[in-house]
Amino acid sequence: MTNGRSHDSTEKVSRRAALAIGCCVALFVGGCLSPSPQEVVVYTALDKDFSQPIFDDFTQQTGITVLAKFDTEATKTVGLVNEIIAERERPRCDLFWNNEILNSIRLEKRQLLDVYASPAASDFPEMYRAADGAWHGFAARARVLIVNTDRVPHAEWPDSIRDLVDPKWKDQVGIAKPLFGTTATHAACLFAVWGDEPAKTFFRQLKSNARVLAGNKQVALAVASGQLAFGLTDTDDAIIELEKGLPVAIVYPDREPDQLGTLFIPNTLAIVRGAPRRDAARQLVDYLLSPAVEEKLAAGRSAQIPLNRRVSAAVRVETPATVHAMPVDFAQAADR
Repeated sequence: MTNGRSHDSTEKVSRRAALAIGCCVALFVGGCLSPSPQEVVVYTALDKDFSQPIFDDFTQQTGITVLAKFDTEATKTVGLVNEIIAERERPRCDLFWNNEILNSIRLEKRQLLDVYASPAASDFPEMYRAADGAWHGFAARARVLIVNTDRVPHAEWPDSIRDLVDPKWKDQVGIAKPLFGTTATHAACLFAVWGDEPAKTFFRQLKSNARVLAGNKQVALAVASGQLAFGLTDTDDAIIELEKGLPVAIVYPDREPDQLGTLFIPNTLAIVRGAPRRDAARQLVDYLLSPAVEEKLAAGRSAQIPLNRRVSAAVRVETPATVHAMPVDFAQAADR
């Protein structure tokens, strides 16, 4: 009797041990344990056409696979930001590649970003990076005026964003809806630089004088087709129409030292606090801040503007080294 009970007890222990080992194997195979260090998850607001080749190069050089989640045209950056906020208790994203800056600072203010002092950061102007390494700016776009050269004689070309509110051009100029993307960023920066009342006055005048279109691309297309005389857009949208050979010119507004300055809006990189693959994310940050990456983005169709002081390759667009850049406290602008 005793031997029988002992045998049953031993059998139960063996079954439990086997079950425990089986569960561990299942968890490992199913990917429920720690993520592989050879992967990094990136939420990416820059268009896939421009960012995916960069990720492929990184994977080829390091062996680390980049799992990228891209935004949609409808939600722009805001959709990805809201996902990072929603996932704050259990982050899925390791690195956020934002195609602007204010929403990165929004995450910083919520304490959802990790701090990383990348050795490559010192090659960038202080205005375009967080002092503590919470975010890193690179590869900018400029806010520019695109002008239809058939409709507007050279002597009448605009040279300031204030030309958008000149009654002379009523219903002949355009802007994107200032609720998303770089147009919203531009609006917030103007409120930060000018103050509330002057900025409100400007936007009221703008609303009554300009056509408000769905996005910056639509503004560029409307000007290139002659529907509008000129409009406010980004360099990446403007240069596409220019290099198609259409009758357009790009004007960097308020570019002289005694003027407001042209606004340059950088892409930004930020490691998410609690990122499961933080070491791989840091490697990717260092790679993306390299001169080679900015040179590749500058040579691409979107002509991203290099901010790295070590970039010496010729670019098709103006940079903060060639025009007066609008000085902005981006943290203050984010509060707006």
